[in-house]
Amino acid sequence: MTTNAHWMQRDLASLWHPCTQMKDHETLPVTPIKRGKGVWLEDFEGNRYLDAVSSWWVNIFGHANERINARIHEQLDTLEHVILSGFTHQPVVELSERLGRLAPDGLGHCFYADNGSSAIEVALKMSYHYWRNVGRDEKKRFLTITNGYHGETLGALAVGDVALYTATYQSLLLDVLKVPAPDCYGLPREQWDAHARAMFAHMEEALARHHHELAAVIVEPLIQCAGGMRMYPPLYLTLLREACDRYGVHLILDEIAVGFGRTGTMFACEQAAIRPDFLCLSKALTGGYLPLSVVMTTDEIYNAFYDDYTTLRAFLHSHSYTGNPLACAAALATLDIFEQDDVINANRAKSDHIERVTSGFRDHPQVGDVRQTGMVVAIEMVKDKVNQTPYPWQERRGLRVFEHAMSRGALLRPLGNVIYWMPPYVIEHDEIDFLAEVTSEGLDIATRD
Repeated sequence: MTTNAHWMQRDLASLWHPCTQMKDHETLPVTPIKRGKGVWLEDFEGNRYLDAVSSWWVNIFGHANERINARIHEQLDTLEHVILSGFTHQPVVELSERLGRLAPDGLGHCFYADNGSSAIEVALKMSYHYWRNVGRDEKKRFLTITNGYHGETLGALAVGDVALYTATYQSLLLDVLKVPAPDCYGLPREQWDAHARAMFAHMEEALARHHHELAAVIVEPLIQCAGGMRMYPPLYLTLLREACDRYGVHLILDEIAVGFGRTGTMFACEQAAIRPDFLCLSKALTGGYLPLSVVMTTDEIYNAFYDDYTTLRAFLHSHSYTGNPLACAAALATLDIFEQDDVINANRAKSDHIERVTSGFRDHPQVGDVRQTGMVVAIEMVKDKVNQTPYPWQERRGLRVFEHAMSRGALLRPLGNVIYWMPPYVIEHDEIDFLAEVTSEGLDIATRD
């Protein structure tokens, strides 16, 4: 059996890793993974790591899930891929029908892409193109909230607001309007609605002033994930839907990270009882197996593109692997598990247990906030608790947590000073207890001057 060092050396000679300063790996080892099972990953030397971040928020039913494996194997023997322009296949039709039944009423048309960023590009282009098709060429700008993240292709970057990703490319990006986010950092839960209502005044003002030139508003509902797991209540979404209707502006909801049960409901927008004009989904859609994303939209938007070819109103966006049958098979198996195992209800007990074991972190002298929505919890480290002064990002306190957790057999990958858990739904209570123990140790080590 080859060693971790063997694969690490071969890796560093040939790979360029995502979201990584490669020079870090002069001292920070790359961890080669040989296999996974359930919530656990195993390297080439038999060390195991609890995957507390669902392998970048995608793996919800565990690694090597037997039911998803079986569905992919069955599909592999029938059809691996076919062009989706002018052709179709059983898995993509069945998946589209089932998503239409699961999503808020009226989102009956599915347009597929390969990943989350691509889904955002589709939604932005489709909204812009809709207004052009209905004779409103002036509606071509987008409005969003600060601290958002929607991906790293250029359109998605433009509607994001995490400087770490956007600053370098600013001169390449669309001119997007932004208003302050309603995140409820540091506030007790009973104050979240009042804060959201107060912060919505900024959105209302922007819509009143710019609606004539706006194609759409785009937000991540309930949790701004890459922006440090900042959270806000459903009330903001309710107010936003009403205002978008009143001002004639599309609403795009990016549920790429928060869809499929992560916030406590199948889709986060359910908690606000609203339907967006565009719903963007990916990540957990295939249970973490294969790249697939989808933009769901309405009859009204679909019909604005439905015309004779010579009018040039068709939406001519495409990807080579659009609606890949293997990915669709994985997605169908994922939806089967949701249905057969009553996952949303089962997660409530696990969410309650997560809340119990993490609430005590609020008493830590260097913790400024502990916040939770569904199966996501975030613990934010601060230099000064009284004044909520953050640690300088250059100190990389989160990296200390990561290194300690790996030494203890847990994959925690903090976002700057924010330690978060976004585990697979198959995690057990004793594994949650283990994560709490490792997190507590990591907090003490990371905040030790």
